[in-house]
Amino acid sequence: MKDYIEERAVEIASYIIETKATVRQTAKKFGISKSTVHKDITERLLQINPSLAAQARKVLDINKSERHIRGGLATREKYLHMGH
Repeated sequence: MKDYIEERAVEIASYIIETKATVRQTAKKFGISKSTVHKDITERLLQINPSLAAQARKVLDINKSERHIRGGLATREKYLHMGH
């Protein structure tokens, strides 16, 4: 079981780095919760591969700092499609 979790943590980090995915997108893709994505990157991966964890963390931090922009765009899209 431990191997599977470690493998998943590495896969998740690689996916985030390659695609610049958000926690939500990553959770959806891997069929896990957002908190598991966080735990895999911030705790599990840190012990297995600290440099990979740091790279993934950097992407997540950028995404987090931009989330208010994405939220605004999503709301704008919603209202555009509603025909207001």
